[in-house]
Formats: sequence, structure tokens, C-alpha cells
Amino acid sequence: MEQAKLEALCEAARKIRLGIIEATHAAKSGHPGGSLSITDVLTYLYFEEMSIDPKDPQKADRDRFVLSKGHCAPALYSTLANRGFFPVEELTTLRKLGSRLQGHPDMTLTPGVDMSAGSLGLGISSAVGMALAAKIDGKDYRVYTAVGDGESEEGQVWEACMFAAHYKLDNLCVIIDWNGLQIDGPVAEVMNPTPHDKKLEAFGFRVISIDGHDFHAIEAAFNEAKTVKGKPTAIIARTVKGKGVSFMENKVNWHGSAPNDEQYAAAVAELNA
Repeated sequence: MEQAKLEALCEAARKIRLGIIEATHAAKSGHPGGSLSITDVLTYLYFEEMSIDPKDPQKADRDRFVLSKGHCAPALYSTLANRGFFPVEELTTLRKLGSRLQGHPDMTLTPGVDMSAGSLGLGISSAVGMALAAKIDGKDYRVYTAVGDGESEEGQVWEACMFAAHYKLDNLCVIIDWNGLQIDGPVAEVMNPTPHDKKLEAFGFRVISIDGHDFHAIEAAFNEAKTVKGKPTAIIARTVKGKGVSFMENKVNWHGSAPNDEQYAAAVAELNA
């Protein structure tokens, strides 16, 4: 990866993280921890990987993305805003009455949102349906979906994986955001779904494990995924909950807590430093 490209991605990710903090602070609610952990993957997807057009969000041959971990909508909204789908200033309307930016993504309201999400497990199920539809219609667009590590405790996630492998959906890429924490504590202690790699391989996936904050590794993983034929791909992205804001990192209480005024100022100062 060229240095200029790396720097541009890092700057985009920084702005997206700022947007997450702005949105959750303004709303006085939301999920900053898991939003910050998936930021770098979303940055690469929307600024490098996916074929999309902010001026034509419903373009028929666009690549699709489904945020299966729908509670992390602030990350998706900030990514879409910084990519030009709607004004960045709109992020401060998160969760407010009449806003296009509700607490979970709504495809009927928000430009760039390909599928409504909220109930865990439903997003990946929608994504495999989209991928199958592309196969049936003879289209070559790709479908990406981000699944939370806690979300992967849902049985429906594994039904969707079984479906994807059965129909040989090599146009599907599932990203597991493995930050190790869910609302009730460490994932391994609440209901341990690991080893993801061996389970996904047994379900018929090509599995790639990466550091989910390393743009070189992210790029290599998505490039490899496009070469896989006859089976879906899963990228297990090892991430840090709250990444980018030191006092939020690896702290379970930031799963669903918004920063107060003092914490907001500290987070913004750190991201701007």
C-alpha cells in the first residue's frame, strides 16, 4: 500500500471516529465501543473496496454492505457521512425525533443504508439473501456484512453461514468484529463462541484472520477474498473495543454508554491531537 493511500485512510478513519463521538455525545446514548472497533474495516470498505456512488445510493450494480451488529449504527452513519452520502453535520441528530439517523440503521430513511438492522443475527441472514439474489440474477456485485463477536452467539448466524456455504456464495464476505467484549462482559465468559476459524471452516468458509486496525492486513484480506471461488469468505478481524479513544479502549462499560461533556472534550482532543 502506498504511503499516501495509507495516510488518507488513517485520516478518514480519524474523522469517522470523531463523528461517532459527536453523534453519541449529542444523542446522550448509543454504542461507541463497538462502533470504534469496526471503524477501520468500514473505512477501507467505503473508501477503497466497494463499488458505490454517494450520488446514486440505489445504483443497481453497487456492492452491498449490511451492518448485522446494527447497534453500532454510529460507525456506519459517520462512514456514510464522511463518504458523502449526507452532510457530516447531520450526525448530531442521532436518535432524535424526526432524524434520518435512528438508533439502528433504517434503509427507508438513510441514504447508503442497504438493509435495516437491529435484531442480532438478522443482518447476516439478509446479506446471504442478497448474495444469492446476485447469483440468480447473474450480477457480479459483492455483498459484505459485519457481525459482532457477541452476536455470533446467535444460532441464526450459523444458520446463515450454513446457507451461504450450501449455495456456494463466493460473492459474500462476512467480517467478524472480534473485540472480545459484549454488553455483559467478556465474550469468552458470557457464552464462548470460539474458535471462530475452525467453526467457519467446518461450515465451508475460507477464513482469513487479521488485525482489524492494520490497513495493510485489511487490504490483503479483501483482495484475497475476491480470489476465492465456490465458497464464501469470513474475515476474523481482531479489534479493540473503543479503539482510538484511550479511556474507552477495552472497557466493557463503553459498549452502550455515551460520553458526557467532559469525556466528549477529552475524546475529541485526543482524536485531534
